Amino acid sequence: MSVSPALARVALRCLATIAPGVLIAGCIVGPIFKKPEVKLPDSFRSQLSASEAKSLADLPWWSVFNDKALQALITDALANNYDLQVAVARIEQARAVIGVAESEGKPQVGYGISAEGDRSTIVSRGGAGSVTSGSFTGLLNASWEFDVWGRIRHATEAARANLLAQEDVRRGVILTLVSDLAADYFRLLELDRELAIAEESASVYKKTLDLFTVRFDAGRDSKLAVERAQAAYDSSTADIQDLKRQIAQQENAISTLVGGYPKAIERGQMLTEQTTPETPLGSTTALLQRRPDILEAEQNMISANAEIGVAVADFFPKVGLSAFVGGQGIAVADGLPTFGVWNLALSAAGPILSGGRLEAIYHQRQAYWDETVAEYKQKVLVAFRETSDALVAGQTLAMRRAPLESQIRALQSSSDLALLRYGSGRASYFEVLEAQQQLFPAEDALAQTQRDQLISVVNLYKALGGGWNATVAEQASPAAAAARFQESAGAGG
Repeated sequence: MSVSPALARVALRCLATIAPGVLIAGCIVGPIFKKPEVKLPDSFRSQLSASEAKSLADLPWWSVFNDKALQALITDALANNYDLQVAVARIEQARAVIGVAESEGKPQVGYGISAEGDRSTIVSRGGAGSVTSGSFTGLLNASWEFDVWGRIRHATEAARANLLAQEDVRRGVILTLVSDLAADYFRLLELDRELAIAEESASVYKKTLDLFTVRFDAGRDSKLAVERAQAAYDSSTADIQDLKRQIAQQENAISTLVGGYPKAIERGQMLTEQTTPETPLGSTTALLQRRPDILEAEQNMISANAEIGVAVADFFPKVGLSAFVGGQGIAVADGLPTFGVWNLALSAAGPILSGGRLEAIYHQRQAYWDETVAEYKQKVLVAFRETSDALVAGQTLAMRRAPLESQIRALQSSSDLALLRYGSGRASYFEVLEAQQQLFPAEDALAQTQRDQLISVVNLYKALGGGWNATVAEQASPAAAAARFQESAGAGG
């Protein structure tokens, strides 16, 4: 194993200054963490207004999603979702790891106790006899490693950064849970709307079928009109069953998110009654302080940097104090001689040859640092992409909705006119069916657009790191967010 000149210079400088005070303070080796620079754009792509401090992400979820039924679902999910409980348990694990790391820099005290006895038979010319003996040993030992090079401090720093990263993971789980639940709820409302459209279309097609059948029986129209109307009616009734299946499966998915078995989900406002909040974006730099995945990646960098410090410190000797005190008693016949022993030692032990193991560990941790930096920068890019995607979706869907609403009004009028013309004998059955078959898919398309508009707000809230400024109590316990919602709802009532 070879030690780099830089490491050797640090070792000589620290060894030259070792004194009782230095044994405690020490010379911390290893790199100092410096957050990598990321050049950010001045605005988000597709941003319509100038940047401002206010952001949609500043709002808690209960201010963004105003549907009472949805709020109740989110409250249940925060209390019962198992993915969130897993995240909380991992935080407790990470907190315990900090204690393990810190313990290495504290005195370690142990003990040892042993007792034994034996009986020996002695045969001589004078006869046989026996000798009984026993011994007792007690030992108390203590050791204390002085963190001269900062190995223990670096390990503690890495553990603490991992704890903070796990807390950011939990925030990310909460944000994802709230966003997924809201999106699934809006999809459920959209399926409800499609089912209502399908039932309406089935009713219209049934009336058309009855009309065509009456005219056929009267000899005023052909069998072809009846068969075409029957096919349209059958298609609509088949769609009803398919939509009922999708609704049940969507309810099951929501039930799982709230930590319950499959069940029917209570609805609040219908799809057409839903409203969207204003969506200010805030500054681009603020995005880095709001997104939990970016904050997690930053803590991973801090942990990786500290682990490099641990690897560097392993090249240097471990300096420590050790002591033990003990006593031993030996009993033979009626005698009980005893004696005691103690030892106090200051020691330094370090590697000379390790077959390249320490250098390999050092290079591995350097490479891991490079990995965390790349992941951090990638998450920043993804955050801007997701924000822009949500902005584009919100803007284009709003422009799509207006012509769809106009198209539906025109198709409704066209369907009514076609029936009037058919009744007066001035139009064929084809005009009636064509108008109806264009109307109902257009209504489905409008419902899907309304759903996507709501989901674009959900996606924007998630992309901006919504709810990032929740209180400490809410961050520590998911139930606190639910309690706060209940308090605010009670005050509002």
